[in-house]
Amino acid sequence: MKSLKYSLAFCGLSVLFLSQKTIAQEQQPAPEKPKHEFWHDKKLYLNEDGSNYLKFAMLSQVWIRNQEYNPGTTIFDSPKTAGTDIGIRRFRVQMYGQVADRVFIYGQIGQNNFNNVSDRKQGFFIHDALGEYAIDKEKLSLGAGLSSWTGLSRFSASSVGSIMGIDIPLFLESTNDVTDQFVRKLSFYAKGKLGKLDYRMAFAQPLAIQKSSGYVAAISERSNFSPKPPQMQFNGYFQYQFKEQESNLTPYATGSYLGKKKVFNIGAGIVYQQDAMWHRNAVNDTIYTDMLHLAADVFYDTPIGSRGEAISFYGNFTHYDFGTNYIRNAAPMNPANGSSDSAVLNGSGNGFPAYGTGNVLYAQLGYKLKDNLIGMTTLMPYVAIQHAHYERLNKDMSFYDIGVNWLLNGQTSKFTVSYQNRPIYNTSGNLTDHKGAFIAQYQVSI
Repeated sequence: MKSLKYSLAFCGLSVLFLSQKTIAQEQQPAPEKPKHEFWHDKKLYLNEDGSNYLKFAMLSQVWIRNQEYNPGTTIFDSPKTAGTDIGIRRFRVQMYGQVADRVFIYGQIGQNNFNNVSDRKQGFFIHDALGEYAIDKEKLSLGAGLSSWTGLSRFSASSVGSIMGIDIPLFLESTNDVTDQFVRKLSFYAKGKLGKLDYRMAFAQPLAIQKSSGYVAAISERSNFSPKPPQMQFNGYFQYQFKEQESNLTPYATGSYLGKKKVFNIGAGIVYQQDAMWHRNAVNDTIYTDMLHLAADVFYDTPIGSRGEAISFYGNFTHYDFGTNYIRNAAPMNPANGSSDSAVLNGSGNGFPAYGTGNVLYAQLGYKLKDNLIGMTTLMPYVAIQHAHYERLNKDMSFYDIGVNWLLNGQTSKFTVSYQNRPIYNTSGNLTDHKGAFIAQYQVSI
């Protein structure tokens, strides 16, 4: 009987102890779940795992130049042979993101070439506005809008915040601001990666030539863009990436990785548009011709030392067919707005014949010195040359750019100084002189 009493007492105490322990456990707070960072690396995360996000970026490039001007240059009718100017070469604000598992959006606004002779308070304009859907996240994405998914070559769409020289190879933007909006085209595109083959293809509707700067509705024996409603334009660029794979999230190609990647690519591209050009023949008939551009290029960018040294090389061959004797000048952030000498083919200020029917060779080479060369900073000297054989010119055109980057904080904070040399031609196509320019740029990007 006593043993039964002890057994019941033990069971009662056990139940009481367990119940008190259970109550104590229930009263303890539950362990906190790990907190997710919804803002990190310039991204605003839209879901718990961070796979959906919005990202923001900005870029500012400011130039100060001292340069010789083309013969006959005037600034508001005042003759000028040389001068110093300050301007905003580029300012950009980008917003993009993976807003759903297969849905990507990209937008960019900004301004180019604002200097003391520009119209004031122009405001930002749209550079990119596109939406994209991934059929297969790696192999095939389809998109549409105003975009730089274009053809021809690697630097036909450059990531301007990472370019190695003081400026991009402008001639590779074959219809820049003539039938597009600073390279961007209204288009439907497909892009992706098939193993190591990276590809992009686009059908674009060219913008009206009548809305381009300086448009004149004239026809001559020399080819020019036709004012008739344009045919659709086909663009394609294909590159085989032998070493590390590059991102194709956006259309813009990195200029240099500063030794952070090992990249070796070979590429080829095309731009074709039926009846894009017109001219008059010997008996005064109007002739329409197709526009066809073909290019092949190679890009090599890799670390080569144990202390942060790196080398970057880009080589390009381009065949341009704009029609008979076509020629067009480029004048980045032109400091002038007039010319008193109609015999100068280059036009005013710093213009030179960058585009034309014919063949072009281009190369750029840079060498990044060891890390912490100057305190926490380092240098990257470079050289670039564009050599062109254009039908319109009696002697080949060569444009040189030699400079050095002072990498204060990689591409985030960079100071660049450059010397450029451009040829001067008369309207008969004869080479008459050369002019030089010293340029300094400070770049900030995030």
